[in-house]
Amino acid sequence: MTEASGHEGQPSPPTPRVRLVDVAREAGLSKTTVSAALNGTGRLSPAVRERARETARRMGYRPNATARHLRAGRARLIGYVVGGAPDALWTYLESPYFARLTGATAATSLLRGYAVVLLPAGTLQGEWSDLSLDGVIVADPVAGDTVIEDLLAAGIPVFSDRSVEGRPGASWVDVDAEGAVREALDHLREQGARRPVLVVPDIATRFHIEVEAAHRAWCAAHGLPELAVRVAESGNGPVVRAVETALDTPEGAERPDALLVVAEASPPLVLEAARRYGYEVPDDLLVVLVSEDATALYTDPPVTTLSLRPEAVAEAGVEHLVAVLEHGRREPAGTLVPTRLDVRASSVRSGRGE
Repeated sequence: MTEASGHEGQPSPPTPRVRLVDVAREAGLSKTTVSAALNGTGRLSPAVRERARETARRMGYRPNATARHLRAGRARLIGYVVGGAPDALWTYLESPYFARLTGATAATSLLRGYAVVLLPAGTLQGEWSDLSLDGVIVADPVAGDTVIEDLLAAGIPVFSDRSVEGRPGASWVDVDAEGAVREALDHLREQGARRPVLVVPDIATRFHIEVEAAHRAWCAAHGLPELAVRVAESGNGPVVRAVETALDTPEGAERPDALLVVAEASPPLVLEAARRYGYEVPDDLLVVLVSEDATALYTDPPVTTLSLRPEAVAEAGVEHLVAVLEHGRREPAGTLVPTRLDVRASSVRSGRGE
């Protein structure tokens, strides 16, 4: 198919936008009457209102959103950045958690009349400086990143994690990392685990720092060895290799009896790695994954997951941001979202049911 063109192969000029005055002329009504009919205002008869609306539909008229937003003093655009993925740009959408968080953020924002603009991390200022952003969501910021500082200095409201608590112009939503780790490890201990291994990303986000601190405190409180393996990169391959490292013990050494994998990975691949190293799940090895991956329900055995509840995080965060944009709220605000442990067969030993 070739592009439509005019004389001498030049592209045809764009179709002129239908204006409100064009609809009014076609319908034989005043511009004020048509505007009232389309906005559902004014004291008009049903016949006049329907004539104006039918003419607008037939002519393909749509309101000039840009002009309306300029009159209201905002563009109704919210920027969205995943700070924990500065080098991977858009690959965070391959993560079930970030895919659900991003989708829920966009859907919740749209219900409040805002569109979400996806932005890369890293050299962010060059990307957003020319955009009319009303606010920006920075998910999972890395310690030391200047993105939030740049945004707040530019007077742009920010919603992020608890690292921005108390900052003027910023609101926060965070998941209860300490409570999540404690609940998962308590569950594994109740099922007989005495050598649980933590597999965690080697990323300096607040969440992962709190996960490691909570794991360290829990092991000390219960007199158990602090076993942990860090994952240098995101993605199934690096996480599975870290799981293999955790399970590959020297001959004669005590083997781990439980895995708490905080680095997101495919549940079937984690189970396959355990089997390759001679573990039966759950008899030899209990498994809990921090994951939103739906395949966890359909593996053999089904995998216990710790959900960070991305939809709840998105809804609470957008509500905070909209309260600033729509109602001028100035005092800092935040919400701590509890996680959810969905216990399945991978972490329950025979005779030790919940």
